[in-house]
Amino acid sequence: MKVFGSFLVVFLISFSINAQEFKFEKETIDYGKVNKGSNGESTFVFTNVGDAPLIIKNVRSTCGCTVPKKPEKPIMPGEKGEIKVSYDTNRIGGFSKSINIFSNAKNARKVIRIKGVVLTGVSMEKEKSIVSDSQ
Repeated sequence: MKVFGSFLVVFLISFSINAQEFKFEKETIDYGKVNKGSNGESTFVFTNVGDAPLIIKNVRSTCGCTVPKKPEKPIMPGEKGEIKVSYDTNRIGGFSKSINIFSNAKNARKVIRIKGVVLTGVSMEKEKSIVSDSQ
């Protein structure tokens, strides 16, 4: 039993030393104010700062209005990778969405976010000028 316990401790220490890890340039992308129907694509760039290949197993969003796309190949140590996210900008109003990344990293689940406001595409100045022209 002592041998098994010792082996387990050594295994866990070596596993934590040789772990994969993300380092994102930005963990939240703020779209700001965008017009309805505009391009809702953005890209999260990250680096594998670990010393083993990083494998992204799955990427899920909190709703169907946000579609993430994961890299298909492992990200080698020191290399950069991308997670592309597309938000449906036909939905008017503010949004804040989470994207869950499942991988073989030290922390198996990582959360990144997008946020912003989708406007109708008509500015208030135009609406006022139309109203003032009709009077």
